[in-house]
Amino acid sequence: MDVIFLLQKVHLKEFTKPKLLIFVIEFKNLKYLIMKWEDSKKGFESFLRLEKGLSANSIAAYINDINKLMVFADEELKKLAPEKVKLAHLKKFVEWINDKGVSPRTQARTISGIKSFFKYLLMEGKITNDPTTLLESPKIGRKLPDVLTIEEIDLMIDTVELNKPEGQRNKAMLETLYSCGLRVSELVNLKISNLSFDQGYIKVEGKSNKERLVPVSEKAVEEINKYMDVYRKTLKISKDSEDILFLNRRGKKLSRVMIFTIIKNLAIKAGFEKKIGPHTFRHSFATHLINGGADLRAVQEMLGHESILTTEIYTHLDRDYLKTTLNQFHPRS
Repeated sequence: MDVIFLLQKVHLKEFTKPKLLIFVIEFKNLKYLIMKWEDSKKGFESFLRLEKGLSANSIAAYINDINKLMVFADEELKKLAPEKVKLAHLKKFVEWINDKGVSPRTQARTISGIKSFFKYLLMEGKITNDPTTLLESPKIGRKLPDVLTIEEIDLMIDTVELNKPEGQRNKAMLETLYSCGLRVSELVNLKISNLSFDQGYIKVEGKSNKERLVPVSEKAVEEINKYMDVYRKTLKISKDSEDILFLNRRGKKLSRVMIFTIIKNLAIKAGFEKKIGPHTFRHSFATHLINGGADLRAVQEMLGHESILTTEIYTHLDRDYLKTTLNQFHPRS
């Protein structure tokens, strides 16, 4: 939309010449600001996709963080362009999102995204100093993930209705999530060509398109083969989904949302009150391995964690379990 088009929509009689001039100047400033932010976001998005190799979901999260800062710059900073943003402005931004009720954990993630954005601008020569260098994130405690016991895993899987057409598919998906500790995005993108059942492995395409080999249990292999024979071969498969393992009724790749819905409904049917999602199976996979004495580095490799510090959260879970057991059963507790 240009200035002339906008003015055609405005009742010019309502403006004196000075007011009209101010209106046109303000509109031009707003248009310039939007262009500066959009150009920077577009370049940042390309950087995340092409150089960092991030997934579409991760990129969308980063851009959403920048959109929040863009709104703040427009509403609170008199339409400040990205290269004009200073540390003082960013501190006010943190206060702004805090006042809107954003949780400390989400604040920390948003600040992380904004730091990446300004590092990109510095790398591209659009700014000479990074204003986020001294920007601190709110202090947050380490949140331990919810996990299921082995008995609860079995109950969830037994809840699947095998008399329904998609029942065997759902059972195979749950066995795969628990057997391999996959992320939901890794499950929906799992390819038939990456299954090496004869060797006992599957190849997983994880974050940033990094591939890893993960052992697969005999039980998961059994349920996947049943699904392939009973359900998948009956579908009219879309050409772009021919190599995708788990499909919907229309022969297309399942969405992440659909996986969440399936698991949520099964959890309700099983009578669980706690919140359960695909990641709960991943957490349970790792926790059960650590509790069973598995090497932390091996668990890190199977989960696809870049840092072992991320994997160490499951050792905290193990210690908490031991502490609870001690307090419950030891005579001196």
